[in-house]
Amino acid sequence: MQKLGLNQSLQQKLSPQQIQFIKLLQVPTAELENRIEEELELNPVLEEGSDPEEEESLAEQNAPAESAPTSSSSEEVDIKDYLRDDDYNSYKTQSDGDGDDEEDREMPIPMGTSLHETLLTQLGFLGLDERQMLIGKQLIGSIEGDGYIRRDLESIVNDLAFSQGIETTLEETEKILKRIQAFDPAGIAARNLQECLLLQLERMDDGQDVDVIVGRRIISECYEEFTKKHYQKIQKKLDLDDEEYIRDAIELIVRLNPKPGGEIGSGIAKNQYVIPDFLLNNNNGKLELALNSRNAPELRISRSYAEMFKAYDKSDKRDKKLKEAVSFVKQKLDAAKWFIDAIKQRQHTLLRTMQAIVDFQHDYFLEGDETKLKPMILKDIAQIINMDISTVSRVASSKTVQTDFGVFPLKYFFSEGISTDTGEEVSSREVKQIIKDLIEQEDKNKPYSDDKLEDLLNEKGYNIARRTVAKYREQLNIPVARLRKEMR
Repeated sequence: MQKLGLNQSLQQKLSPQQIQFIKLLQVPTAELENRIEEELELNPVLEEGSDPEEEESLAEQNAPAESAPTSSSSEEVDIKDYLRDDDYNSYKTQSDGDGDDEEDREMPIPMGTSLHETLLTQLGFLGLDERQMLIGKQLIGSIEGDGYIRRDLESIVNDLAFSQGIETTLEETEKILKRIQAFDPAGIAARNLQECLLLQLERMDDGQDVDVIVGRRIISECYEEFTKKHYQKIQKKLDLDDEEYIRDAIELIVRLNPKPGGEIGSGIAKNQYVIPDFLLNNNNGKLELALNSRNAPELRISRSYAEMFKAYDKSDKRDKKLKEAVSFVKQKLDAAKWFIDAIKQRQHTLLRTMQAIVDFQHDYFLEGDETKLKPMILKDIAQIINMDISTVSRVASSKTVQTDFGVFPLKYFFSEGISTDTGEEVSSREVKQIIKDLIEQEDKNKPYSDDKLEDLLNEKGYNIARRTVAKYREQLNIPVARLRKEMR
């Protein structure tokens, strides 16, 4: 039996304005201009340029007292006198625009030829019939961004049967795949790394280059031993007397491209640049922080729309169409004022957050020495600027700073702490740098194990466990000792 009842509950919800500000705070400098352009298109009340009223106010302050203009009370307009609450309350509950989620918008990127477009162009040169062409397009459509086909051929055959009504066999599909694997870039459409390397070696093989011949045998016959760097097993399995053959062949293999699909896509990446949100300069030991000028656009309220209110004040207020126009302008005026305030608040929040980071990591920013980085977490900065941790997180996750020694994301300066023998807390980034230096200086014939690295760090006074060493080594993308071993 259903019952109808009333329940009281207290809930905390963000207003549309708060949600918009959060999104605006997350936007990096590179996308801010696009966001402002969108707002300018949506809101005719908003204009670019400095506010002329502020300029006039400054001029009046500097002008002689007798020349100061007098204002008439009849020219002062209070729109609340003209509109009922229900005329403008809609702004409080509705957002401007078409309702699309701004987080889903993508930053425009330069046009370029995609990997699939390049492969489809080459497919057109094979002279295939219509049926074979459809199979080839299905295969190319299955190629991922790094250049591999990870979907098994049996599933692709089923896809062709169910989605396009094409009955084919594994043999026919693989035959067309082999022809696609001959396309550029070398190694494309491989089903695994082993096949990718073999495809590239086959392009080099003229039957005379010993390094290529040995390299093909290593990948085809000793792939597992190669991945584990068991070079003595490879030499024994291939029955080679001279170790130099193995060394030269492996040097050739490691120069091959493990992700052939990246060659085409890299053209786009080259046209994208990092635009720093902050500029930090060391002026004779004094750190000077500035916000990128793109973060401080000049926006103003259109004066022409203010004239509409004056005209409305002098007109017949029973004119329904005029009242509707003023109601629309009021909504847009509120939105424009809020947007300008939100931009200023964004600038203020960014500067406060970055200044706190600079003050906290002052010694590091003076010299750029990673060993000078202090342990710092989001909570530390949040407490300094008296803001929520989530606000600091939004700033740190998407912003960058240009220093005298490079451009860094803000999250680079956050790290956990490690205690030393003296009880001092040091940054985990400092420990990572020491691990990196130790590995760079190690004997590659006998690389350091994680246990050995732990002992070396403990000798330097860092209290760190082997599992923590392993974690930091993995975060540095450094392989285990066995895989760092090199032949000399």
